[in-house]
Amino acid sequence: MKNLTKKVELFSNIAIIVVAILLCAVLVKRYLLTQPVQSNSNATANSAVAAGTKVNLQDIDWSKGTQTLIMALSNSCHFCSASAPFYQRLAQKRDKTRLIAVLPQSVEEGKKYLDGLKITVDDMKQVPLASLGVTGTPTLILVDSKGVIINSWVGKLPADREQEVLASLQ
Repeated sequence: MKNLTKKVELFSNIAIIVVAILLCAVLVKRYLLTQPVQSNSNATANSAVAAGTKVNLQDIDWSKGTQTLIMALSNSCHFCSASAPFYQRLAQKRDKTRLIAVLPQSVEEGKKYLDGLKITVDDMKQVPLASLGVTGTPTLILVDSKGVIINSWVGKLPADREQEVLASLQ
């Protein structure tokens, strides 16, 4: 009986050590080995949201306009809410550019969120943001009439980058 107790204790200790090692590996991978999303940087330099790649969004007819600006937002993102005045200007100054909001939340939650921020868009979709290559919110993605990315911007943008976005709208 004493021998069985020692074996169970040894097995338990080994199991605890293995679980601790696995947990450490997950934490290291998630928090130390991933590159953080830098606000105020151009996403085309180092992410999957790169110029020249095609955006995969269901039920979007890219040919309806010369270009489309996709706003990848989240209702839990402080920087998205803080950028609301800029997004309101985008909605007013976009001329022929369609504006589509994509959020990980439901369309109903998204509409409520954007209504609260007084931001109007042409369309809204519930999309897992990672499926677009978006690694952080807010992200703006400018797409041509074929669904190919022209440019993208990540984070809460400073005034000069906001002007860059506004200038790129047709």
